[in-house]
Amino acid sequence: MNLVETGFKDLYTIEPKVFGDERGYFFEIHNESAFQKLGLNYQFVQDNISVSEYGVIRGLHFQRGEYAQAKLIEVLQGKVLDVVVDLRKNSATYLKKFEVIISAKNKKQLLIPRGFAHGFSVLSEMAMFHYKCDNFYAKKYEDGIKINDLNLKIDWQIPTEKQIVNDRDLNFQTLEEFDKSTFKV
Repeated sequence: MNLVETGFKDLYTIEPKVFGDERGYFFEIHNESAFQKLGLNYQFVQDNISVSEYGVIRGLHFQRGEYAQAKLIEVLQGKVLDVVVDLRKNSATYLKKFEVIISAKNKKQLLIPRGFAHGFSVLSEMAMFHYKCDNFYAKKYEDGIKINDLNLKIDWQIPTEKQIVNDRDLNFQTLEEFDKSTFKV
């Protein structure tokens, strides 16, 4: 696997080694031994799959405090724009965003450490999104940043009239409100 730095501490894109022939292809999604050799010490405890149609935008989600989650994400089918925002108050990239296209075709993965808000938009007809988490989901500690926060200026690459977003994601706090809060991520 090829680990690619993003300019954000501990946030990496991963390009797996793909072995292909006339039958198709094979690659490892996760190999704990290979991760440990690279100094990536995560113990993933939960796997999730999200299936969405074109125009769906999910996020920007995170869990607070001891329930924060690191994630290893990939797209099994389709194509998404994946966006993360650094919410680690002592980070050099605090409140900055990182964006990457992840698809079944490019097979990229994104390793997101704890302390980031995460979201994605579906750019293909349908996308099957898979992610591993190093902590369990805890509804009481879930939170988020508005997907249309003016300070982030995210181009979700979906025309406004075709965006499918639930009310919860539209009504999360702004980045400015988060910055003034005492929440720990």
